[in-house]
Amino acid sequence: MQHDNIMKKFIKSSMLLPFLLTVLVLGGCEQAPQSGPPPHRVPAVGFVTIAPTSITLTTELSGRITPPMIAEVRPQVGGIIQKRLFTEGADVKVGQVLYQIDPAIYQAAHASAKANLSSAKAALASAKATIYQLEANAVPLRLREKRFKELSTDRAISKQDLDDVSAAVLQIEATLQGGKAAVKGAEAKIEGARAALVMAKINLDYTQVTAPISGRIGKSMVTTGALVIASQPVAMATIQQLDPIYVDVHQSSAELLRLKRELDMGQLKNNGESQNKVKLILEDSTAYSAEGVLQFSDVTVDPSTGSVTLRILFPNQEGVLLPGMFVRAVLKEGTNEKAILVSQQGVSRDPKGNPYALVVNAENKADFRPLTLNRAIGDKWLVSAGLAPGDRVIVEGLMMLRPGTIVKATPFKPAKSGQTPSTGSSVPAKKSSEGGA
Repeated sequence: MQHDNIMKKFIKSSMLLPFLLTVLVLGGCEQAPQSGPPPHRVPAVGFVTIAPTSITLTTELSGRITPPMIAEVRPQVGGIIQKRLFTEGADVKVGQVLYQIDPAIYQAAHASAKANLSSAKAALASAKATIYQLEANAVPLRLREKRFKELSTDRAISKQDLDDVSAAVLQIEATLQGGKAAVKGAEAKIEGARAALVMAKINLDYTQVTAPISGRIGKSMVTTGALVIASQPVAMATIQQLDPIYVDVHQSSAELLRLKRELDMGQLKNNGESQNKVKLILEDSTAYSAEGVLQFSDVTVDPSTGSVTLRILFPNQEGVLLPGMFVRAVLKEGTNEKAILVSQQGVSRDPKGNPYALVVNAENKADFRPLTLNRAIGDKWLVSAGLAPGDRVIVEGLMMLRPGTIVKATPFKPAKSGQTPSTGSSVPAKKSSEGGA
C-alpha cells in the first residue's frame, strides 16, 4: 500500500516537470539581455581660444627698511651731564642742543686763553715801542758816524773819536736786531694764544652736545648727572633719518641675467621712466600708499647668497616705514607685448609633474600639448612654449578625457554663482580644473 502511494506521487511529478521546464525557458528568453555594444557618447568640453596680449611683468623681492643716514651721538669733551634737552622718540633738527655738559672748567680755560692772548698782544706792543725808540736813537748816531768819517780824511778829528762813534752805532744796530727778534717772538706768541683761544672756545661749545643730522632720535643712554668722556665707545643716543627712507632688497644674479637676456632678445620691452617705479607691500600684506624709485643696483654679487642688493627710495612723511621693518617690493621687469596666458584650470600635470594642456584640433579631437610655464599671473599661467595664438585649450570637461578622444567643443563661458557651465559637461564646475596646477 505504501509502495503504491509512492508510485502515484512520482508519476504526478513526472507529468509536471515538462511544464515547469517550458515556463522556465520562456521566462529566461524574455529576460535575456539585448545583443550589441551600448551607444557611444561624445564628451562635451569647453575651450578658450589663445590670443596674445600685452602685460607688464613684475617681480616681488623681500627686503628691509634702511635709514639713509644714521648718527650716533657721542661727547667731544668729558664732564658731568647737567641737562637732557630733547624728548626721546621725537624728531630733532641738525644743530639742535641735545645735552648740556657742565661748562665750568671749559669756561675757565677759555678765559685763561683769552688773557694769554691779551698778554701776548701787550708784549708785542712793548717790543714795537722799543724798536721805535731804538730807531730814533740810531738816526743821529749814524749821521755822526758819517760826518766823522768825512772829517777823518782831512785829519780834522782823531781816530779815537771815529772809533767811539762807530762802536756806538754797532751797539745800537745789535740792539735793534734783538728788538726785531722780540717783535717776531711776540707775534708768534699771539698766534699761539689765538689758537689756544680757538681750542678753548671749541671745547666750551662742545659742552653743548648737538644733533649732527636731522631725524628721529631714540632713547637716551645717559641721564642727568652721568659722567661722559670724549669719544666714548657707548653712544649717548642715536638719530636716524626717516623721510625719505631706503628699502634694500636682494635679487639673485641668475634672475638679473635672465632679465637682461629677455630685454636683449626683445621678449621684454623697457617701460622708460615708469620702469623704475616700485610698489611696496608691508608686513601685514597691505600696500604702501606711495610708490618708490629704484636708485641703483649694487655692482658686487654677495658670494654667500649669490644675490645683489637693489636700493629703492620711498617717501615716508607719516613715518609708517621704520628701520629694520620687513617688506616686499614689487619691481617692474618690462612689458611682454605678445604674452600667451592660459587659465590655470586648463593646465594639468603628468605623474612626473610636467605641465601639459589638451587642445581641440581641426578634427575635433583632444590633442596633447606639453607646456613650458614662466610664472603664474593671477588665475592664469604665462606660457613660454607649447601654445600658439589660435589654439583652443580645453578648460572644462577634462575629467577622464584622453588625448585622441573626439569631443563636442563649445566656447567656455564662466558660470555665474549658482549656475552650471554652459557647455553641458556632466562634470561639476568646481571640479573642471581637476588635475590642473
